[in-house]
Amino acid sequence: MNPLQLPNVPVPQRVSVVVVGAGPAGLTVANILRRAGVGCVVLETETRDFIEQRPRAGVIEEWAVRALEERGLAENLLRKAQRHTACEFRFDGRQHRFSYSELTGRHHYVYPQPLLVADLVREYADVRGGDIRFGVRDVQVHDIDTDQPSVSYTCPQSGQRQMVHCDFVAGCDGARGVTRRALPADRFPVARHDYGIGWLSLLAEAPPSSDCVLFGIHQDGFAGQMPRSPEVTRYYLQCPPGDDPDNWSHERVWAELRRRLAVEGAPELVEGRLIEKRMLDMHDYVVEPMASGRLFLAGDAAHLVAPIAAKGMNLALHDAFQLGDALVAHLTQDADSDSDSDSDGDSDSGGLEGYSEACLRRVWDYQEFSQWLSEVYHGSATGEPFRTGTTLARLRRLFTSPVAAAAFAEQYLGTAERY
Repeated sequence: MNPLQLPNVPVPQRVSVVVVGAGPAGLTVANILRRAGVGCVVLETETRDFIEQRPRAGVIEEWAVRALEERGLAENLLRKAQRHTACEFRFDGRQHRFSYSELTGRHHYVYPQPLLVADLVREYADVRGGDIRFGVRDVQVHDIDTDQPSVSYTCPQSGQRQMVHCDFVAGCDGARGVTRRALPADRFPVARHDYGIGWLSLLAEAPPSSDCVLFGIHQDGFAGQMPRSPEVTRYYLQCPPGDDPDNWSHERVWAELRRRLAVEGAPELVEGRLIEKRMLDMHDYVVEPMASGRLFLAGDAAHLVAPIAAKGMNLALHDAFQLGDALVAHLTQDADSDSDSDSDGDSDSGGLEGYSEACLRRVWDYQEFSQWLSEVYHGSATGEPFRTGTTLARLRRLFTSPVAAAAFAEQYLGTAERY
């Protein structure tokens, strides 16, 4: 049945862009559009409180922060975020500090994703008066391969179906969202890679034991420490895929973290209450291309990179900058052409036409780096002497070869010129 023929459907609305999903990608796109005066609406299935408190990533690359700053979206981040200038590998019973800032002059920012999401919601909805609708249900995308797409949903207050017509749909609703499923599977295959390992993801009410990220390379499995704030620390423990978090008691978690991160001369980990405990099965996927007709995917709707290299939020932001700027260029050019018959309305459409290709260059580069780093993290835990040997060779090379160190720093920081 045509959505317009459904009972209880009010008069349809119209905007230039419907953004599906209020994560970092969707909210960044919406803010870029709103700042340029382009009409848009954001649809989100969760509540505002939920998305502003949901624990997620926290490492943001410097280029991404600068891009947020250029668009007026980094005020709180620049004031509150921690700057990280080094990371530390622990192997062979010793600490090996990798000072990438000394090598490159660049650094990382640590700013938990919920804080960034809260900033972006506040800027879009409260400061700029943008239209964002929380708690919507049964979102459906229609007619994306025509010049009259639309998005329908059930309003949580009235229970009625709502219809929003638009020029473009930005699909930013994550791995389980509806926009990716709107792409025909035969024309948009998903390239997937499974690592065959799991990570126990932990958030602890405990101060970090180091001022930087720690990578523990251990024969019994990887362990990682990622500082989030002076009072909260993110930890990871390698485990079998599909393992049950309930198998990991408080005592077992801290015993394994201490054992796998233990090296000579390092301070003892500070134990604290575990406020989050989730199991992550390490896998990646990429949808290629990332667009069909008037639907453009961004963030986890288009690709997922395992948290091995802390790249997910950075890729989502990169997509958002590319998509938001391209939509503004296209739609404002169209507006200019309406008032000036001599202007060429298609002159800026290349930004949208080249969106997928521009994003996928960075996506595939980050996927490859994640695979490389996975072997460094997990090779020693396979029990295979050959992989243990090559893993240690890679690690030693980082600290003996300036060329290897520079190449690692470039990918770790996301600073390659080829993007």
